[in-house]
Amino acid sequence: MQKKVLVVDDEKLIVKGIRFSLEQDDMRVDCAYDGEEALAYAKKCEYDLVLLDVMLPKKDGFTVCQEIREFSDMPIVMLTAKSEDMDKILGLEYGADDYITKPFNILEVKARIKAIMRRTSKQQMMENLNVITKGDMRIDCESRRVRIGDTEINLTAKEFDVLELLAKHPDKVYSRDVLLETVWGHDYPGDARTVDVHIRRLREKIEKSPSEPVYIHTKWGVGYYFQA
Repeated sequence: MQKKVLVVDDEKLIVKGIRFSLEQDDMRVDCAYDGEEALAYAKKCEYDLVLLDVMLPKKDGFTVCQEIREFSDMPIVMLTAKSEDMDKILGLEYGADDYITKPFNILEVKARIKAIMRRTSKQQMMENLNVITKGDMRIDCESRRVRIGDTEINLTAKEFDVLELLAKHPDKVYSRDVLLETVWGHDYPGDARTVDVHIRRLREKIEKSPSEPVYIHTKWGVGYYFQA
């Protein structure tokens, strides 16, 4: 998929050079020449990276960076003509991911951009592996939290374990005995009715109509499954 970069600098020759170089690597590049224009672009599109100059008309780069962070975590690399450490530190404190000092070598800029994109892609892949979504339900397996829309659903540890197991293997039917052994362990003294009780409680918490479930279904005479 083509990467999207927003380049923000009031020096048009610099913008032109960066744009040309990035487009040679098959990136889509939008350009802005002041802080307000940069924010307008950032609100319309989720960029893979924003290359943001510190000294800008209308709104400086630090302010733009801070305001972008209020609605997005898209990677931001600050460009600064000043070499003082305070500018660099301040840029990172406002939410920037990296900084480059002018004058710069375009090859260095491209290398830093690609490195951040690779790191961000890996982070997104890991997050996707740990998050299961179906409709407006979001199951975060790492934090063990479940949300439906804007509402957080409070589950017990075993309720979450049952939901996670079923959701990670959509459309696979689990018998009561298999669920009991997998979630509770083969030494658990209870019986299959324990599973039925937890399924019933889960449905009461996550289904709008427990008698007409959307998420957890019954395969009569066999067991339960999470519908893909």
